[in-house]
Amino acid sequence: MSAVDEVLEAYAAGQIPERAMVKAAVKASLQAFAAAVPGKAVEIRVPPYAVVQAVAGATHRRGTPPAVVECDARTWLELVSGRTRWQDAVDDGRVRASGERSDLSPYLPT
Repeated sequence: MSAVDEVLEAYAAGQIPERAMVKAAVKASLQAFAAAVPGKAVEIRVPPYAVVQAVAGATHRRGTPPAVVECDARTWLELVSGRTRWQDAVDDGRVRASGERSDLSPYLPT
């Protein structure tokens, strides 16, 4: 069982997973996402755990990036595991996405 699955199973059971476990799952999944979708056009933030830049396009170097995606750890892990659809998370406010190329749905499991 992956770290992502372990964390999500804890949430599903009504438990609060250990912070270190959540951090490890978020960091690993963000790194895997950035490796699979290389680039620096979109900054993906999962506070307080990690931030990566991904998606091909205009490179961001300083200041506020032109495209930002932000969500909590549980939502991010649900997205990358395919347990939550991108549009559902955006529609109900769990994901805040702004800027060109901030729609990550083409890169996430369906």
